[in-house]
Amino acid sequence: MRADRLLATLLVLQSKGRVTAAELAEELEVSVKTARRDLEALSMAGVPVYPQRGRGGGWMLLGGARTDLTGLTSSEARALFLAAASSAPTAPGLKDALRKLAQAVPEPFRADAAAAAEAVIVDRHAWGTTPETLSFDGTQVEGSGNLEVLQQAVIDRRQVDLGYNTPGKATSQRRIHPLGLVVKGSVWYLIAQTADGQRTFRVDRVASAVITDEPAVRPDDFDLKAAWDAIQDSYQQVVAKVQGAGLAEPWMIKILHDVFRGSLKVEDKQPDGRVRVTFTDYSVESLAARTAGLAGGFEIIEPPEARDRCRQIAQSLVDRYGS
Repeated sequence: MRADRLLATLLVLQSKGRVTAAELAEELEVSVKTARRDLEALSMAGVPVYPQRGRGGGWMLLGGARTDLTGLTSSEARALFLAAASSAPTAPGLKDALRKLAQAVPEPFRADAAAAAEAVIVDRHAWGTTPETLSFDGTQVEGSGNLEVLQQAVIDRRQVDLGYNTPGKATSQRRIHPLGLVVKGSVWYLIAQTADGQRTFRVDRVASAVITDEPAVRPDDFDLKAAWDAIQDSYQQVVAKVQGAGLAEPWMIKILHDVFRGSLKVEDKQPDGRVRVTFTDYSVESLAARTAGLAGGFEIIEPPEARDRCRQIAQSLVDRYGS
């Protein structure tokens, strides 16, 4: 779990003063590549970890060795929690790990750290495709120009004067109450409350972002993940054009929920034990691409064009890899 590793990495640095990626990998029982990636993630997130080149070099924590985390500043603690929370948001036990991590930072900074842990979601499903693994390091996504300002505004719960570029329109100006940030595929999104209700903004279209002194109003029952799920379901209903149906083995239902999200409807159990399901998708091509690899537990019934496309995909696999 990366949140635990980030904390463990800091503690190793504090106790040893200097460590190589190989030494850290041995200490934490991970690969050298994983250890180096974690060190780089901490450094890029703003935690004072830096490499020293040359003979006798390694990675060091600015300020020397310490036995606890009391040397972290508020901004460093915030950066650490942003890195931890956004690295593996769906990992089992992550909330427990972050809670333990919160107890290790100085008391005055714990509220900021907790807010940072809840400020970001990484969605590992790209729009209109099958789930993909997203390697988040804070640098391979669009919209980083105003991202730091918006992260701060979400954590500090301050209103923002936002300049926004809507395609085909002049740049608009509005006052918003930022609620949370989501990175999906290669794009950052800001969820915020506006005078017209809750809205979603692409961060790469933000022309300007100025934090005000006014506190942002955040509903007591607001949940970032639930809000994002609702946004995706609404989007899918708008853009989905293909109605489909299929027969699934019972164990496949959970996987299909992940693939089709809110559009999946589970219907009657069939005499052969399979379950009929219906769903919507963006196109026949997308539907076939999503489900062709699920053939061991799922069969498309409708539309016929999707069945034909699945047969073509199967044949192309046989042609490439042999029967």
